[in-house]
Amino acid sequence: MLELIQQSAHHILEKTNHFKPTIGIILGSGLGGLVKEIEVKYTIPYTEIPNFPQSTVHGHKGQLILGYLSGKPVLAMQGRFHFYEGYDMKQITFPVRVMKQMGIEKLIVSNAAGGMNPEFQLGELMIIKDHINLFPSNPLIGKNDDTLGPRFLDMSEAYCKEYRELAKQIAEKNNIRVKEGVYLGVSGPCFETPAEYRAFWRLGADAVGMSTVPEVIVAKHGGMKVFGMSIITDLGIEGHVENVSHEEVLKVATAQEPKMTLIVKELIKMIG
Repeated sequence: MLELIQQSAHHILEKTNHFKPTIGIILGSGLGGLVKEIEVKYTIPYTEIPNFPQSTVHGHKGQLILGYLSGKPVLAMQGRFHFYEGYDMKQITFPVRVMKQMGIEKLIVSNAAGGMNPEFQLGELMIIKDHINLFPSNPLIGKNDDTLGPRFLDMSEAYCKEYRELAKQIAEKNNIRVKEGVYLGVSGPCFETPAEYRAFWRLGADAVGMSTVPEVIVAKHGGMKVFGMSIITDLGIEGHVENVSHEEVLKVATAQEPKMTLIVKELIKMIG
């Protein structure tokens, strides 16, 4: 595994004249517009990177963007990988390993999610304070490579409290409504049934989605600090479960993206 990670990282560094990003960004469904704010220096399609999976989902372009955001060197994944695409957990999280190999110590993740919290509105921005892993596997299963991280990983603060507090301050300053909540990760690709929404809410989750959790586990395994944010693109509130489609998810995410982009830009300015 380490050899494959090193091959990919070396290829990216060679392609970019050894450009050194300090912050990694993973953009979810309909959230690729943040790239417009980046002063782009290099664009690398996933197809050109050795050992990289390929994105198959509409709304995920499948390329790395390297450049400057808020004056800080960043690497953004315009398109991520999902368990439901047929990839295993190590493939899904491989890009995070590559980021760490390149020297990235901070990771920002975003996603579109279904909301179960009765206080949520369609288009709500949710800062992720914790997660529940209901994926059928874990990216750390198997022989552990101590050079990548510890065998038994502490997850008491999966999402950096300092970054969460900064994001809330940024939102308040800019009159942007945000909530803080727990994200629950499932395999997909089905959207949830009303009974599943009820069950997940009773488990303690505020939102549910099909990504993020594996990537955050691996980021923490590598010692990275993580900030995560969801856009609530559909509602599964008890007694009010809406019909949902991927097209509707993309539509809502795109409409709310400028608010999330502002928060991320300001956060990067402060932590970078």
